[in-house]
Amino acid sequence: MSEVNMPRLSDTMQEGTIAHWLKKPGDEVKKGDVLAEIETDKATMELEAYDSGVLEQILVQEGETVRIGQAVAIIGSGGGVQKQEQPAVQETDKGAQKEKQPVIAEASTDEQRQDQTEGADTQRRPPE
Repeated sequence: MSEVNMPRLSDTMQEGTIAHWLKKPGDEVKKGDVLAEIETDKATMELEAYDSGVLEQILVQEGETVRIGQAVAIIGSGGGVQKQEQPAVQETDKGAQKEKQPVIAEASTDEQRQDQTEGADTQRRPPE
């Protein structure tokens, strides 16, 4: 098992922000594979795997800023894989489901349409 640490990507870099993970826990990685994109004070750069194995755990989530040398992930044999839950995505999905309302089917025959409009005032009038 090996830790993937925040690297020093420039002489002036003191910390980095995980912009986006390109691999997820359980993914097989090879030495040199790009694991994530890191934002520094000057640019967005790639974080490569130092070892081959399985990405077992992500320790720093997207958007989090950490100092140089801090562990951001763990690569191992795959026995310690911890799937990351993403509650923000689940909440978004729930919100999208709430927005979806059932579509009311329109009357399919003239007779049904006539029943719906009988006795109804079908002329538009301006509000009083």
